[in-house]
Amino acid sequence: MPSIPDLVERLAAELKSRGQMMATAESCTGGLIAGACTDLSGSSDWFERGLVSYSNRAKTELLGVSPDLIATHGAVSEAVARAMAEGARERSGVDWAVAVTGVAGPQGGSPDKPVGTVWFAWATPAGSHSERRLFEGNRAAVRHATVMHALQGLLTRVTSV
Repeated sequence: MPSIPDLVERLAAELKSRGQMMATAESCTGGLIAGACTDLSGSSDWFERGLVSYSNRAKTELLGVSPDLIATHGAVSEAVARAMAEGARERSGVDWAVAVTGVAGPQGGSPDKPVGTVWFAWATPAGSHSERRLFEGNRAAVRHATVMHALQGLLTRVTSV
């Protein structure tokens, strides 16, 4: 399994070779994906911005997520993850965006959204894709797994074009 720095280096090489940029929209990771990307020197060549939209208000103000969408589906949902990714891509003017929203724990879980539930969305030139995952472990483990999956998912989509 590759490390986070390995995934970032591969993603950077792919985006740079295409002259493309990416952005992140993060809730449960609080900027960890953007932090991993900007840990790599020269990231300004392929990384445009990271938006931490931890609160529902931030999701609405920064990413254009409809308050009605949040009220209907909840902040941790496929609909909100897709809206976050699409909003990040559109508002940032980038080719690619990844969004994550989830329950990292240890509190906040529910029967239908237990701790470790994370919704991912990737907004791409060909449209958006989403996926739900359930990660085990403590808060740090859930957040680490989320960063890994978000980066791997983006890398897979970039290299499949």
